[in-house]
Amino acid sequence: MSTQAKIFLTPEQYLEIERQAERKSEYWQGEMFAMAGAGEPHNLLVTNINGQFYLQLRSSACRTYTNDMRVSVTATGLYTYPDIVVVCGVPQFLDGRRDTLLNPTLIIEVLSPSTEAYDRGRKFEHYQSIDSLKQYLLVATERVHADLFTRQPGGQWLLTAAGSVEDTMDLESVGCRITLRDSYARVEFSP
Repeated sequence: MSTQAKIFLTPEQYLEIERQAERKSEYWQGEMFAMAGAGEPHNLLVTNINGQFYLQLRSSACRTYTNDMRVSVTATGLYTYPDIVVVCGVPQFLDGRRDTLLNPTLIIEVLSPSTEAYDRGRKFEHYQSIDSLKQYLLVATERVHADLFTRQPGGQWLLTAAGSVEDTMDLESVGCRITLRDSYARVEFSP
């Protein structure tokens, strides 16, 4: 009986492979994890939220990136692709390729049934180690709901939840306010 040994990659090997790959993969502890495609509700939410940011941030010192901007969580070694990332001030990148951000101010993940537990749990644990990160917003795809975590003095995170199209989320870290009505425009929920 033969077993194949797992091949572990260094971060440098991962980046070399990832930068040439046709599909995106996350990386942690020597392993690459392929990312699945997203459905219509997920894509509409990303577009609708990013549209609200564009209108409010176009004249500010903040920049918005969607799901193709890789983020490196330096303290834990995770490389990941959040759905939306906002950085205020000068963006810091891993290298001259400018495709791996180091200093996000706000990260937004649009939840799917297959990733929700990870996004709320282990991934959030990784993100908490990013010193520049001030807020983390989770947006549901199966109902109108958003959870905003805001870093407090001393390192605790305060949760603010919203669950109605009448609600707004104040993203003070980037100087924006988004409405759930606009975020969920044209989003249809599965029965």
